[in-house]
Amino acid sequence: MEQRQTKELPVSAKTYIALVVLASSIGIWATFRGWNPGLNGRFLLYLFIAALSSGMKIALPGIDGNLSVNYIFTLLALLELDRPQALLLALISAFVQTFWNRKRRPKPVQLVFNLACIGLTVLLAAGIFQRPWFSSLPEGEALRLAIAGTGYFLMNTLCVAIVIGLSERRMVLGVWKSCYMWSFPYYLVGVSLAEMVHTSIERLGWRFTIALVPLLYVMYRSFKLYLGKLEQERSHNTDMAALHLRTIEALAMAIDAKDECTQEHLRRVQVYSVSIARKMNLPEEEIQALQAAAILHDIGKLAVPDYIISKPGKLTPEEFDKMKTHTTVGAAILEQVGFPYPVTPIVRSHHERWDGSGYPDGLKGEQIPIGARILSAVDCLDALSSDRQYRQAKPLDEAMKHIASLSGRSFDPQVVEVLKRHYKEFEGYTSQAPLRQALLSKDLSVARGDAPDAGFQTDRPRSMAVKEAFMASIFSARQEVQAILELTEELSGTLRGDETLALVAARLKQLLPFDCLAVYIRDEGMLRTRYVHGEGSQGLASLEIPIGQGLSGWVVENNTPIVNGNPAVERGHWHDTGLLSGFGSALSVPLSAKNLSGALTLYLTEEDGYSKDHLRIMLAISGKIASAIELSLRLEQAQTQAQTDELTGLPNARSLCLRLEDEIAAAKATHRRMAVLVSDLDGFKSVNDNFGHLAGNELLKRVARVLQANCRASDYVGRLGGDEFVMIFTGVAAAELERRTAEIDNMVRRESFEVCGDERVGISIGRAFFPEDGSDAEALLSHADSDMYRTKRENKTGRKNVRPAPLAIVQVA
Repeated sequence: MEQRQTKELPVSAKTYIALVVLASSIGIWATFRGWNPGLNGRFLLYLFIAALSSGMKIALPGIDGNLSVNYIFTLLALLELDRPQALLLALISAFVQTFWNRKRRPKPVQLVFNLACIGLTVLLAAGIFQRPWFSSLPEGEALRLAIAGTGYFLMNTLCVAIVIGLSERRMVLGVWKSCYMWSFPYYLVGVSLAEMVHTSIERLGWRFTIALVPLLYVMYRSFKLYLGKLEQERSHNTDMAALHLRTIEALAMAIDAKDECTQEHLRRVQVYSVSIARKMNLPEEEIQALQAAAILHDIGKLAVPDYIISKPGKLTPEEFDKMKTHTTVGAAILEQVGFPYPVTPIVRSHHERWDGSGYPDGLKGEQIPIGARILSAVDCLDALSSDRQYRQAKPLDEAMKHIASLSGRSFDPQVVEVLKRHYKEFEGYTSQAPLRQALLSKDLSVARGDAPDAGFQTDRPRSMAVKEAFMASIFSARQEVQAILELTEELSGTLRGDETLALVAARLKQLLPFDCLAVYIRDEGMLRTRYVHGEGSQGLASLEIPIGQGLSGWVVENNTPIVNGNPAVERGHWHDTGLLSGFGSALSVPLSAKNLSGALTLYLTEEDGYSKDHLRIMLAISGKIASAIELSLRLEQAQTQAQTDELTGLPNARSLCLRLEDEIAAAKATHRRMAVLVSDLDGFKSVNDNFGHLAGNELLKRVARVLQANCRASDYVGRLGGDEFVMIFTGVAAAELERRTAEIDNMVRRESFEVCGDERVGISIGRAFFPEDGSDAEALLSHADSDMYRTKRENKTGRKNVRPAPLAIVQVA
């Protein structure tokens, strides 16, 4: 029998191989010492047929090895030849078997181990067959050969099963039963054939051995047919196992769609759990069950509301009661799958505790399934060493110390001991384990279907009922009521956004503790910071949080407040995580008005620094704050619209005139030179006539961007109306303006080519300088307008319509 090992062997397997080789070498040396070889025709014939039969080998199921029928000649040699000749024949035929029809050359250690196993096997069989006490058996030679053949089978198969078990960390007895035990009847058939040939040789001579060749071939073919059917059954079982695995993966993806933080968690829990089970030498069936349970232990969370699973803070007693149901729900779901191994008890009991204080059944000690005991410890270790919505991750070593401190109370001491000795080794396995396929996307929409058959919900949102319940109890505190009334009155008297939010921050500081206050406003799918005050405000000012993520994003999506949430979860959406690490708790409430959605969040360095009383105050004023913010934002928007051209986003004529007056006053005070440029598009009417107003509007927006690109930070550009624009430059020489106007005309013609397909549109620019051409806005604009019409006439008569040259890059300060 040949066994091929190709992977790096562990130390235990290497030690075992060395001992086998040493013992075999001693036995072979003792056998051949003093032997005078007399290689007669009988030996050579036996050797030839044995070598020939070495090619009749069959791959063994479940391992990388094969079995040959040449062992029959080894047994025949025990009957016909002396011990050294039988040993030499067995070694040579094993050598031939190792290289015959081999796709890859075996490694030296594989060849030496195979020969050593055969050496020990033959020596054991010869020792049994030639022992004096077997000679007196009434059954005689046949029984002795059967006992020797049994010894041959046990030594040959166990030698290889042991090295497989050590190298692959499998149970040796399980390997032997699954891979070799089935072949024992064939060994007995070989014993019978050897005895039959030996009897025939005694009557017909040793040359009769040639007649054994057809029998060997028949036996080889029967072996092969039997193993072919065995391989078909194994392939079917493999397909069924793969089907179960795909079912498990599909269910795990359903969990991922519910709770996106679990993929890395599932991989680590699975690797740790299976590794501990192997260290504890659990049966293979229990390991398979644990492997499936490690993936599916949280499947019951499908029955837990999203807002509880993703809540970035501690659960309320009611929420925890709902969360606990995931163990029984998960067990009920998996009970319907019909796994061939006990997955359901592990999933049901993975939150039981060693001292009986767990749930759902209050099991204690060894009443808890061993798989659940392993999963419980591993699940807790991973939870402690990973970032969760309600707290930051601990270092792995610190998390392991915490698990060890709960040994004998929450966790099985034996499991904790194995985990404590090997957790760093298991962590290495985790980094090598492949991730499952990508998460299911939840950012999907279905266009069809206008409304459900029963119609849409019309009742008030849950958060309103919560708010009313809190409002009923808030008025018991007269001091709080007075402060709230004062804030309400002050909010009613202010309109500007910054003033409103600064007032909110000042008044809340009298009512509630906080180190930092932030107001987030919803802008499409993101929360953007509208106002921030206190520690860490510089970093929070640029914070953008996707709706549903982070602490404030969760509050807005679920329209539900949160007390003592984890501020650290906001860090994943902020480039600088260092400053937020100082906050220990947060209080956040949703801000909801007719056209506004957002969150008001208070951050505090103290852990668990907020109470339900603080929440009552926040809920009592959040509606008024939301209305005041909405009003101020509407005012700001109206002011912006009053001063901005809707199409181009540039300042409009009103804003332009005010700015020109200011610039003239500043130029008079500082005795600076200032230029006013008035521009008008040439040929723009043909765009509207031939391509439509949409194309004309697009060209106007592009021209506005061209003018902005050619202005410095201190310069100004606005739309006077129609296709007329005005630019104000301070401290610019006439030569510089000449270069800029040429570049602007070049760029406008290129934009015309992009929109219309030709350069039909150019730009005429007129200039006026303060104080030479006028000392007030009207005079400067009039002079620049006249100069612009002069330029327009020159363009009509003298400019050719040519493709623009490559443009210089205009750097805007």
